[in-house]
Amino acid sequence: MKKIVRILLLFVVVITAIAFSKKKQKVLIVGDSISIGYTPFVKESLKEVAEVVHNPGNAKHTGNGLKHIEDWIGDEQWDIIHFNWGLWDLCYRHPDSKVQGQRDKANGTITFSIEDYERNLRAIVKKIKQKSNAKLIFVTTSYVPTEEAGRYVEDAIKYNKVARKVMQENGVEINDIYKVSKKIHQEYGKGNDDVHYTPKGYEELGKPIAKFLEKELK
Repeated sequence: MKKIVRILLLFVVVITAIAFSKKKQKVLIVGDSISIGYTPFVKESLKEVAEVVHNPGNAKHTGNGLKHIEDWIGDEQWDIIHFNWGLWDLCYRHPDSKVQGQRDKANGTITFSIEDYERNLRAIVKKIKQKSNAKLIFVTTSYVPTEEAGRYVEDAIKYNKVARKVMQENGVEINDIYKVSKKIHQEYGKGNDDVHYTPKGYEELGKPIAKFLEKELK
């Protein structure tokens, strides 16, 4: 009888150990259309070790992030929150522009100045830390091609510099994808007037994202 009890206890211990060993970690990706594009490939790449979820819709600019970040986090116990803003913030728009998104860097108004971008990022990081104990990873803004209608190439570099400063001061890990995104865009971008990528481009961009997350999940 005692032997049977010991066997049953051992069985329970083994089953419990297996259950815990297979428990997947949870990753929340927050970001714009670029992140929406690469998330399916990241999700597929990490499917054995993590449940990867993107925030509903497009996170747009930091103003939108301030409004919704707490709702996006919700009550879920995230292990990692991988987030970015930038492309929308540095975009110039004009109400009379006929270009998609009313983009117009010649006559338009910038969505958020670099000073407002910095201020908003600080406020967002504070909100995330108050809401979650997850490890935070900020993703730098991806490449802006030269003929983009509403964005300047150099602004992506300037905004990334400010973002790095904010994240370093707040102890947030940085996943710097700018250089690799430029290389990928030159081969798999939708054009020299478009910040977006072809499906192959998003797949390629998802590789360094997944590799970085896999390292952090370990």
